[in-house]
Amino acid sequence: MTPSTPATIWFLNGPNANLYGLDANKTYGAESFPALRERCEKKAASLNLQLHFVQSNHEGQLIDWIQEARGDAQGIIINAAGLTYSSIPILDALLAFPGRIIEVHMSNIWRREAFRHHSYISKAADGVIAGLGGEGYELAIEAMSRLIARPA
Repeated sequence: MTPSTPATIWFLNGPNANLYGLDANKTYGAESFPALRERCEKKAASLNLQLHFVQSNHEGQLIDWIQEARGDAQGIIINAAGLTYSSIPILDALLAFPGRIIEVHMSNIWRREAFRHHSYISKAADGVIAGLGGEGYELAIEAMSRLIARPA
């Protein structure tokens, strides 16, 4: 990767993230998932990052993407959603990833139900951003840009 070649990052979103903006309780804000994706793509482009922004409701698909990212990505940003609290297989896949990892959540998981206070994903993450809604997604991209620019 030369200075002019964009670094590649994957932004993985777990179950039900595609429903952002449709929640009557607005736990995850009013912004739709397509609008959030567009916001993240603009942020990544402004930082000269190539962004793969994807969402799946299936644990195995998320694991496949983590493994695929091993081939070309310098970093993974992940909101595993409900799988954050239960997926050891996602943790194992992340632990095998050689690049940087940031965990992100739209809501503040520590202000919610007690079962959300433990994250398996955090064990693999360089950092965690939670509770800032869509702005947290942009901050995660900015933080990832800085992390991957640092010498190993």
